[in-house]
Amino acid sequence: MSERKYILALDAGTTSNRAILFDRGARMVAVAQQEFPQYYPQPGWVEQEAAEIWESQCAVAQQALAKAGVTAEEIAGIGIANQRETTILWDRKTGEPVYRAIVWQCRRTAGRIEELKGTAGRESLPQSEGETAIDVEELVRDKTGLILDPYFSASKIEWILDHVEGLRERAQNGEIAFGTVESWLVWKLTKGSLHITDVSNASRTCLLNIHSLEWDGQLLQLFHIPEAMLPKVVSNSEVYGVCDAELFGAPIPICGLAGDQQAALFGQQCVREGDSKVTYGTGAFLLLNTGRHIVSSQSGLLSTVAWKLGSGSDAVYALEGSIFTAGSAVQWLRDDVGLIADASETEALSESVEDTAGCFLVPAFTGLGAPHWRADARGTLVGLTRAVKRAHIVRATVESMAYQVRDVLALMLEELRKDSDGQSAADAVLKVDGGASRNSFLLQFQADISDLKVVRPSNVESTALGAAFMAGLACGFWTMEELAGLNPGEGEFSPVMREDRRQRLLEGWRQAVKQTLS
Repeated sequence: MSERKYILALDAGTTSNRAILFDRGARMVAVAQQEFPQYYPQPGWVEQEAAEIWESQCAVAQQALAKAGVTAEEIAGIGIANQRETTILWDRKTGEPVYRAIVWQCRRTAGRIEELKGTAGRESLPQSEGETAIDVEELVRDKTGLILDPYFSASKIEWILDHVEGLRERAQNGEIAFGTVESWLVWKLTKGSLHITDVSNASRTCLLNIHSLEWDGQLLQLFHIPEAMLPKVVSNSEVYGVCDAELFGAPIPICGLAGDQQAALFGQQCVREGDSKVTYGTGAFLLLNTGRHIVSSQSGLLSTVAWKLGSGSDAVYALEGSIFTAGSAVQWLRDDVGLIADASETEALSESVEDTAGCFLVPAFTGLGAPHWRADARGTLVGLTRAVKRAHIVRATVESMAYQVRDVLALMLEELRKDSDGQSAADAVLKVDGGASRNSFLLQFQADISDLKVVRPSNVESTALGAAFMAGLACGFWTMEELAGLNPGEGEFSPVMREDRRQRLLEGWRQAVKQTLS
C-alpha cells in the first residue's frame, strides 16, 4: 500500500474552484483551477448552477492528482473550504438541484428582510398572552451573532421554498435537502451517503444557535423552514467518511470542512485570542479570534464560530467584518470598463501616480456590508475632474479595499478595548492573504491608512491551507505543534504616512461614503 504523503484541499470559491495538493511541509505540490459561470437574471440577483460547481470542483481535483502523478492511495485526507452562505436545495432521491444556487452576494430577499425587521417578523413568532413582543433583530443577534440581512442563507432558503411550486410540502416531507457549498460537495463526493455541514458554515445560515451549536427551532419558525431539510452539524476537523472510489480511483477520507474565511484564519495560524487576518477575495473579510467566548458587537460586526477541532472540543469564536466588494472591483476594471487587461497591472498603475487626484471609489456594487449594512447602497465615484486619468481610477479602486478594511478594523479594535481580555491597538498586527495580497502597493497603503503593521505569509493561499490543516489534524498527518511553523511571514509593511495626510485622506473617504449612503 502506498504511503499517505499528501493532503488534498478543495477550495470552492465564488467565481472559481481550485484543488491544491500539499505535502508534509505544507508546500504546494500541484494546483488546478477552473472558473465557472455566474448568472445575473435581474439587477441585484446572483445565481450559480450547483451542477457546474460540482463538475468543475471534481475536474480540478482530478487534474491536480494527474499533474503531480499522485494516486488516491497517497492522499491522507481531503479538506474543503468554500464560499459561505450560498444556498443550494436538491432532491434527496435524485440528487438533482431544484433551483439554481443563490449566491451570498444576491440581494433578492432585501424586501423580505425589511418585513422581518417590522411587524411581519413579530407576527412570525407568536407570544403568549401578556408576553412582551419579541424584537426579532435582537433575537437573531443574540442567538446567531449575525444581523438580519439578505447575505445569510435563511432568507434564501425561504425564497426558494416560496417560489418553486410544491417545494415547501416536499421539504416538510423530508424529500428536499438544503446545504451550503461544502455540504453539497460532500453529498456529491459520497454519492449521497453524507448530508452534513460544519459549525463554521452552519453559523452563517442565520439558523444555528451559536451558543448550543444546534439548529434553533425559533429561527426555523421565523423563516418558515422545515428542520427535515437541514444537514447534520459536525466539527471542522474529524473523519466524516470517505469519497466514492470511482471518483479518484480509491476512497479518500473526507476530514476537514470550513467556511473560506474561517479556513483562512486557521491557515494563517491565528489561533490565539486577539489574532486577526483579512482575506482579499471577491469581497474582503476581516476576522479576529475571540477565543472561547462570544464578543457581542454593537457596531455592525458579526460574531461567528471560527472552528471546532473535533467533536469533543470547545468551539472557538471570532468577530467578523464582511466587505462585499474588494477583488470584484478589480474584475470590474478589467471586464466591464476595460481599464486594465489583467489584475496584475494594478500595482504598477497605482504606483505610477502620486495619488488619486482627489477621486474616491466606493464600490457598493451589491450594497455595503460592515459596518453600514445597507443593501440599497450602490457604487459611487466622486471627485472627478479633468485631472483624473486611467491610473488614478485604478489607484482609487485599489485604495478602496484598504479604506473599507481600515473602517472595519477600527471598529474591531474598539470592541476589543471594551473587552478586558482584548489586545490594545498598539499591539495589533494584521495578517493578509488572498489574491490581492500579492499587490505590495495595496499592503503598504493598508499599513499607512490603518496605522499598523501588515504581514503577508509565505503562502498567501491561506484558505486552502486552512482546510488542509484541519483535514491533516483529523487524520494524524500533522499535529498542532507542527502547524505553527508551516506558514511563516514573508513580507512586513509598516506605516510611513504622515498623520496629517492620513487624516486628510480618511476625511475624503468618509465624505465619499456619506454621498453613497445618501
